[in-house]
Amino acid sequence: MPPSDSSWVVFVRLWLTLPVVKTAPQSVISLEPPWTSFFQGETVTLTCYGSGFNLPQKTKWYKNNMAPREIQRPTLKVHVPGVYKCQADNLLPSIPVHLNFHKGSLVLQAPPAVFEGDSVVLRCRAKGTIAQKSLTFYKNGVALKTSRQGSELYIHHANLRDDDEYHCAVDVWYRAWSSNKVKIQVQGAFADFQIHTVPGSKLVFEGQMLLFNCSVKGVPGPIRFSWYKRDKMNKETKIPKSSEAEFKTSMVNSSDSGDYYCEANNSRRSFVSQAVPITIKVPVSQPVLTLSTGKPRALEGELMTLHCKSLRGSPRIQYEFYYEDVFLEINSMLSGGGASFNFSMTTARSGNYYCTADNGLGAQRSEAVWISVIVPVSHPVLTLGVPGAQAAVGDVVELHCEALRGSPPILYHFYHQNVTLGSSLAPSGGRGSFNFSVTAEHSGNYFCEADNGRGPQSSDMLALSVMDMIKNRSVPVAAGITGGLLVVAGVAAGVLFYCWFSRKAGGKPAFDDSRNSSYSEPQEPTYYNVPVCIELQPVYSNDPEEEVIYTQVRRPTEMRTSSGL
Repeated sequence: MPPSDSSWVVFVRLWLTLPVVKTAPQSVISLEPPWTSFFQGETVTLTCYGSGFNLPQKTKWYKNNMAPREIQRPTLKVHVPGVYKCQADNLLPSIPVHLNFHKGSLVLQAPPAVFEGDSVVLRCRAKGTIAQKSLTFYKNGVALKTSRQGSELYIHHANLRDDDEYHCAVDVWYRAWSSNKVKIQVQGAFADFQIHTVPGSKLVFEGQMLLFNCSVKGVPGPIRFSWYKRDKMNKETKIPKSSEAEFKTSMVNSSDSGDYYCEANNSRRSFVSQAVPITIKVPVSQPVLTLSTGKPRALEGELMTLHCKSLRGSPRIQYEFYYEDVFLEINSMLSGGGASFNFSMTTARSGNYYCTADNGLGAQRSEAVWISVIVPVSHPVLTLGVPGAQAAVGDVVELHCEALRGSPPILYHFYHQNVTLGSSLAPSGGRGSFNFSVTAEHSGNYFCEADNGRGPQSSDMLALSVMDMIKNRSVPVAAGITGGLLVVAGVAAGVLFYCWFSRKAGGKPAFDDSRNSSYSEPQEPTYYNVPVCIELQPVYSNDPEEEVIYTQVRRPTEMRTSSGL
């Protein structure tokens, strides 16, 4: 009889063997909870079944072989000790059940019948606040060394060597408690079971049909079959609606993996087959590729970890990693934790990465993940868009800043005397520019800064000189006028000296002798050899609004009167 996962809740049937096979069907009695020992004040529910485990219309209950009580209900609640049996309709009475209700602080509970090959659970219950950490199970008075701490003792695959007397005890430094003693009698099973499966390979793919067929020899009928499944956690579950020799699941999934066995019952006792392991192979789902940093950008030389995982799929799963369709590494995993690949990031390894997962039922490929290398910017170079680093007030000056090395995008900042002028973004790299109209206050030092998120870098400083042409215009005009006057004065002095020197030399007279010396009307002077010298030109400035100054040199009148002497 398969053990219950929760013996206080799950319905369990009780069958006892008889050495003589009766010709008529026998009633079956069951217990809930499935134990025969309890604390005083607790209640156990007895249920009587007829042929085929059907509930009878009439039930007779016997206690200590006394006259039966005939009632309509097939259930009876019991809270006093005694030997109980039932009779369903006109069937033979069931095998008697001995129920005990104890006054002590400990009670050992065991199933009423144990068959060879069964997994048996002995439960030690403590009343009140008795600490169970020091609980010990005993077999024939000898303490058992169990690998599992707790209030339950498990006997896997019971055999005749487990026929013994058991009890439990709690021993602390100030007191000891001992439970009732339970005699376990393991009954041999002689049934010949065969379980056939379709498909017969015991390896079934998700979505396929799974068919079981249980056949048994050596068990007199009629026989009722029950099917059970034990999962990886050793949890056993009765399969509902499986009272026939054949059991079918139309479409299996991963939860159907486990060990299956059948139970044959002929209303006198039950026989359990050997378990048949069934593995459900589930194809892998599309794997998911993730980065350890969580960001698709990395510094050059940074250690990167790629993790590939399929959320569904039967092991063993083989994971493969690729870079731009170039194979990198293979990794097989027995568990469902996925696989990882480590590498050091370089500029040459920027690109698309993906992984594949395969468990023999078809490979699945992940979405590609782009990983790029972030190269820090180098020191940028600042250039001025004016020749000679000089400009006039009102000119438009363009500044250019460029980092020759660095991953885009790059943000450039422009500064004048540590004051921010503006910024320029280069999404694809290259240089950034900034234009502005200069004033006299824009003279000074300029520099720029480049940053791509991995640390800013500054350029060298450049000096810009801005000239104000309006303020400086009066200086060259005044200088030009002064210079012109000096030139005119020099020319006039030279002409006078020349004329004086000519008369002293005794050459030709300065005036014609035929002229009347008494003639007093003014006469135009006569010039010799210097007709060009006496034509003086005006001096001009570059500003048309400035005053034009003319200079004329004339000969004195005294020179004309003296010419007649």
